[in-house]
Amino acid sequence: MIILWVMLAISFGFIAGWFLRQFLGQKKLARTSEYAAKLIDEAKIESENLKREKLLEAKEINFQIKQKTEQELKNKQREAQRLEKQLTNRELNLDRKVDILNKKENDLNQLNKNLNISKEKLRNEELKLEQLLEKENQRLEQISGLTTEEAKRVQMQNILEKAKKETALEVREIQEEAKQKAVQEAREIILEAVQRSAVNHIVDTTISIINLPDDEMKGRIIGREGRNIRAFESATGIEVLIDDTPQTVVLSGFDPLRREIARLALEKLLYDGRIHPGRIEEVVIKTREEIDEKIFELGEAAIHEVGLHGIHSELIRLLGRQKFRTTYGQNLLQHSKEVARLSGQMAGQLGLDITLAKRAGLLHDIGKVAEEYGDGHVHEIGAELAKKFGENEVVHNVILTQSSHNNPEIISPITILVQMANSISVSRPGAQKEMLETFIKRLSSMEQIALSFSGVENAYAIQGGKELRVIVEHSIVDDANAQILADNIAERLKEETEFPGQIRITVIREYRAVEFAK
Repeated sequence: MIILWVMLAISFGFIAGWFLRQFLGQKKLARTSEYAAKLIDEAKIESENLKREKLLEAKEINFQIKQKTEQELKNKQREAQRLEKQLTNRELNLDRKVDILNKKENDLNQLNKNLNISKEKLRNEELKLEQLLEKENQRLEQISGLTTEEAKRVQMQNILEKAKKETALEVREIQEEAKQKAVQEAREIILEAVQRSAVNHIVDTTISIINLPDDEMKGRIIGREGRNIRAFESATGIEVLIDDTPQTVVLSGFDPLRREIARLALEKLLYDGRIHPGRIEEVVIKTREEIDEKIFELGEAAIHEVGLHGIHSELIRLLGRQKFRTTYGQNLLQHSKEVARLSGQMAGQLGLDITLAKRAGLLHDIGKVAEEYGDGHVHEIGAELAKKFGENEVVHNVILTQSSHNNPEIISPITILVQMANSISVSRPGAQKEMLETFIKRLSSMEQIALSFSGVENAYAIQGGKELRVIVEHSIVDDANAQILADNIAERLKEETEFPGQIRITVIREYRAVEFAK
């Protein structure tokens, strides 16, 4: 019985557990279904939100692209309108210029007509004047009983006689005055001035020696097929001599200024290491500018050295150029300073104006470096420059009296002092080197003859005067006329100079095309 109840209890427990399990499973299934449905709804909502967000983004991008495209289109339309307006303005300007040219052409034609009419009137007036002058001359001949040529001759003879008498009187007065003031002291003053003159002069040669770091630099100086050395010689006018001497290059040229420019330029090129025709030309131009500054500094130093001031800047520049010029083998600047000191010393002992004497002595040879101011006599040019730049009349007279061909009047004892000082300076033992001076003058005259021809830009005498290189402007002298120019220069050299052997004239015509990439 107990076993039966136990079995019934167990069966009832199984049945109750099964029902309970079914009930709980359905409830759990319901909750799971609800949760799944909720997840699906949330996913649908999120999907809709994402879809709307992406759609908005797409619309925004589309709007931006459309706006950008419209802006670019507007910009292009504005640019097209601007270009159209610019073209219209250009057309209007061209039309206006054409009208102006037409008007100018009409005015020119009218001026030509008026000029022809004026020329015709002028010819008629000249004929009338000639006829009237002829009548008056005939009347004068009848009245005086002399012909026109006889009257001119008599008048000229009277003027010459009067001038000779006045000149003789003035010269006699000057000589008497000089004798009264200077005879007693002249010998002592000159002797003391000579003793106090102890200026050392270094005679300039015609070469400069450049030391190289190694012999490989010789090849770089020469360049491929000699392009570098040709460009350097054309730019400087100085001959470059390269031989077997180790680590040495020689620059040869009679002009010390050109030689100094060439020396400095070559040293810069060697230091920089970049050696080619374009760089050579650039360095030479820059060196010339630096030399111009150095020349002015040398002039100022010379003025301060002799104790002067207030000299015009252009005269200072010309004084500095004397550093690179010789006269009878002497350095011209050293010679001028020596003459200034001697003139000042002698003026002080004679009770004359020391400053004025120094000033006149320093500037007495200024015309020798003033080639750009004309082709006349150097001392006449120097005198005109002194007058132009406000120097005292005595200074003008001192410079003018350095030339003996026109016998100018001496207006001050200082003029005689400077002449004496100049004679003392050039008469010192070893001061004169006339052969070198003559040689340099001959080379300089060769260059001046070449420069006198139209179209010649530069001319350089090289190889001791055996070759004359002439650089011409390509726009003026073409290839056909280059040979004619060389022949004409050779003919002029034969007529106007004397030279041993023969001179080679080389005409160099170079064309350069330049454009800038922007």
